[in-house]
Parts: sequence; C-alpha cells; structure tokens
Amino acid sequence: MQIKVSNLGKKFQREWVFRHIDTTFRQGESYVLIGPNGSGKSTLMLMLSGLLPPSEGNIQYFEGEQKVSEEHFYRYQSIVAPYEELIEEFTLQELLDFHFAFKTPRHNKTSSDIIKALYLERARHKYIKQFSSGMKQRLKLGLAFYSEGKILFLDEPCSNLDAQGIQWYQQEVKKVLPECIVIVGSNQAYEYEFVNHKLSIEHYK
Repeated sequence: MQIKVSNLGKKFQREWVFRHIDTTFRQGESYVLIGPNGSGKSTLMLMLSGLLPPSEGNIQYFEGEQKVSEEHFYRYQSIVAPYEELIEEFTLQELLDFHFAFKTPRHNKTSSDIIKALYLERARHKYIKQFSSGMKQRLKLGLAFYSEGKILFLDEPCSNLDAQGIQWYQQEVKKVLPECIVIVGSNQAYEYEFVNHKLSIEHYK
C-alpha cells in the first residue's frame, strides 16, 4: 500500500496552512507529522484520509501497482482523533458488534479477545456514555488496532490516557507496524518514538 502526495496544499479563505508537500507513505513504514499547535497536522491528516479536499495538488492511493479510488479508500484505513466520536448510546458489546459488521477483525480476534485486550472485561455491558475519557480513548485505539486495514491515522493518540494506558498504546501500536502505514500527528515523543520518518509541517509554510 502507498499514498503518493504531489504538490499538496491547503488554504482556508486566503491563508495557506501549508503548500508544496511532495512525499510517499509506504506500507511497513511509520511517520509522524510534527509542528506547533495550529500548524496543520490535523488538517494534513484529514486530507490524507480523504475527509478533507486539498486546495491544490493531489493524493493518490495504490495497492501494489493498482490505483485505489478515493471512494473505496475508506476500506483500507482507520483513524483515531479527538474529533472522532463513538456511539455513546451503545454498550461496549453493541458497539463492537456494530463496528465489526463493517470491518474485519485483525487476526480473527473475537469480541471477547478484544475486550480482554482492552482491559474492559467489567465494562462489556456498560454504555459508552458511562466510560471515562481514558476508557473511550483506549476503545478508539483498540477499534483501529484490531481491525483489518493497511493504514492507521493516529492524531494525538494518547489524549486522556494515563501512564498505564500510554504503555498499552506503545505496546499495541508496535504489533501492527509491519502490516500498516502508520501516520501519527503529535508533538509528544512518547506517542511516536517508534516511527521511521518525520515530516515537519513548518517546512511547507
């Protein structure tokens, strides 16, 4: 899997957030987008995931030599971000059942396997709206880690996680690195200490 970016730029009204980004993201490699708050890390991630159109340039997706259309790209990706919401009216079990009606579990994990891996055995029948912010974040990450896919977008992935949750994240993300393109948006080293490549948004102002 590859994401090829050519002359990519984004502006809001008359102000350019960034311009002239040319790079390729490759499967089995990991990347971090770094830059000050407001520099465009989340904006670039939204564009790469197909959720926000570019103002100039283009993004192409490939599986091997075969080009993947933008409308089908969602099948290959998972995204975890502060602006992504869970369905809070579901219980944990209901949410997993709903999610995996559309996604395939990685390595044939069952819902019980996933709940155990998330350390949420006691919350199986608890409504998501009753979860703490840390539990919700761990669940978001788990849905991404344990779903089949070749691209993971992780925007501020350790938001609301305590020290134990951060350690869990660091262990779990390393397990999927050989199978995926992993793109992290963060300025916190503990969220991206495993990456192979850094992309500083400031270089494209």
